[in-house]
Amino acid sequence: MFKVIRKRDGREVPFEDNKITDAIFLAARAVGGEDRQTAMELTIETLKMLKKKYNGTIFGVEDVQDVVEKVLIEAGHAKTAKAYILYRDRRTRIRDAKSDLMDAVAEILDETSRENANISNSPSAKMLQIASAASRKYYLTRLIPEEFSQAHQRGDIHIHDLDFYGKTLTCVQIPLGRLLAEGFDNGHGYIRPPKRPGSATALAAIILQSSQNDMHGGQSFAFFDRDIAPYVENADEEEIYQSMEALIYNLNSMHSRAGAQVPFSSLNVGIETSETARKVTRNLLLAFEAGLGRGENPIFPNIIFRVREGVNFNPGEPNYDLFKLALRVAAKRLNPTFSFMDASFNQEWGDQVSYMGCRTRVMANRRGPEVTDGRGNLSFTTINLPRLAIKAERDMDKFFRLLDEVLALTIRQLYHRFEVQAKLKVKDMPFLMGQGLYLNSEGLKESDPIREAIVNGTLSVGFIGLAETLTALTGRHHGQDQESHKLGEQILAHMRRRVDEAGENYNLNYTLLATPAEGLSGRFVEMDRKEYGVIPGVTNNDYYTNSFHIPVGFPVSSFDKISLEGVYHKYCNAGHISYVEMASPPVHNPEAMEAIVRHMKASDMGYGAVNFPVDFCTGCGTTGVINEEKCPHCGSAAIRRVRRITGYLSTVDRFNDSKVAELRDRIVHSF
Repeated sequence: MFKVIRKRDGREVPFEDNKITDAIFLAARAVGGEDRQTAMELTIETLKMLKKKYNGTIFGVEDVQDVVEKVLIEAGHAKTAKAYILYRDRRTRIRDAKSDLMDAVAEILDETSRENANISNSPSAKMLQIASAASRKYYLTRLIPEEFSQAHQRGDIHIHDLDFYGKTLTCVQIPLGRLLAEGFDNGHGYIRPPKRPGSATALAAIILQSSQNDMHGGQSFAFFDRDIAPYVENADEEEIYQSMEALIYNLNSMHSRAGAQVPFSSLNVGIETSETARKVTRNLLLAFEAGLGRGENPIFPNIIFRVREGVNFNPGEPNYDLFKLALRVAAKRLNPTFSFMDASFNQEWGDQVSYMGCRTRVMANRRGPEVTDGRGNLSFTTINLPRLAIKAERDMDKFFRLLDEVLALTIRQLYHRFEVQAKLKVKDMPFLMGQGLYLNSEGLKESDPIREAIVNGTLSVGFIGLAETLTALTGRHHGQDQESHKLGEQILAHMRRRVDEAGENYNLNYTLLATPAEGLSGRFVEMDRKEYGVIPGVTNNDYYTNSFHIPVGFPVSSFDKISLEGVYHKYCNAGHISYVEMASPPVHNPEAMEAIVRHMKASDMGYGAVNFPVDFCTGCGTTGVINEEKCPHCGSAAIRRVRRITGYLSTVDRFNDSKVAELRDRIVHSF
């Protein structure tokens, strides 16, 4: 009857009516039918309708599918019609995903995505991102339930590290002390315990790299000073310094993940008061202060100096000199950052609380010991708060109702991901699980599922754009109006209650995260501006403000910003960080640096940092703030500009467009 049919790509191919019969029969079987004869009869009716409608003209695949649906419904096969429509929709989404994937591959082959500021533009980075793009499409169309997949694609939520959805976990605080004391195997043979500081720090770098290859997030040592201390006992200061210098060099050059990036590494120090531990911290800080081979600012590791009264905060305390040194180094190099053990939400655990540069904090545990070592975040998903506020149209009851709906969806999605992760086996993460880095993984065999280990991890609900949310709800953000500030606290308190309830209901460690949004900061606002237009103070920028932060362009003093943001830290038990901006490295104003850090502690912050420009001319080695496009001393345009992004340091050339826009808008906070 018909000779050809037009495919979706425009090609004309031979018409085969048996394909219509097959499609109808498959739809019927999906609802319990087994009668192929009926499918053939319905095919004949379809052919009659096609002949009547198109009368000799060439039609397309979509035209045939429209007629099939009509025939099924008119013939009284409503269930089969519904199954056929669902099947058709699924096939359409798969085709669209393939098309989108090819577009993404073409873009990556030209230049890697800057969604992650630690990824280079190397061939291996391109291959990694192509694999990531394919993986994301697979999970969205094949594995993740449709309500979660659609919510992500609509921009209601953002499932972070989607490409690793069913492959691995986010991050871990590595039990360095045990690995060094017992030795380990990273896949090519047993590595014995070290005896000297140089060997200990070399193995520490290998451990970070090996663990990073098994995970998609950060790697951290919670007690670096304590764990390295045994290996410096018989070493002089010069040997210790050289070992720390080598560690810093390694962590800025030793690549992981198929050569695409160096490990996201964090080292926590500052609390241990033994002389050997003090030597570790002192020489680590001095080596970081010196910089790389030509004086460049190191990007990694992110050094986190843990502050505690009675240990290092006041004159006369045993590590006060190290606190002063940490301030001096931070005033030059942006690191260390500072965590506060005396915060109201940290102090119950004494010296146990540690952070990561990405701001991750893991402490309370429903399923095991409340320790830091051997635990981390399993996954996190961020809620688009500003969209809820826009949709609420200043109706607070409606806003909280919408918030509860998306919170419930996010909590269910995180549980789905947990169940997928729990079925993974030790052999899927041979170093992380096989070498017992994760709590309770030590006794597991190669083919055992990892559930009993990862119940110790956390599932985190994140959020972005509290400032824009408040502006949409009240007309003013929390830096502009005290009532808005109180509402912001009310919103976070509400979210924390719902997250805690989820922990009770699922008996898992659900937590609330101040999301470290990088690529996401631009994704949400772009989608919302397209849907709702330009709304002043909400969708008019190229990014949403990070988590609970005051907008980066809002004029506010350092002390007021710290006081305003400090209130929110206690609600975000999965992690948080606040910054203030300075015009230049405060190397000649150590008093200002110290006053800021002390005010962070007084404002009940858990984790904080001070930002400023650090520029380096690769032509002549000039370091400082270079505002011109070329070096004023040698005229070179090769300027390496280091800035902080989502907790870690990076160079500006690796920032994505939304983060470049945010960087441009950042203003200096008055003292």
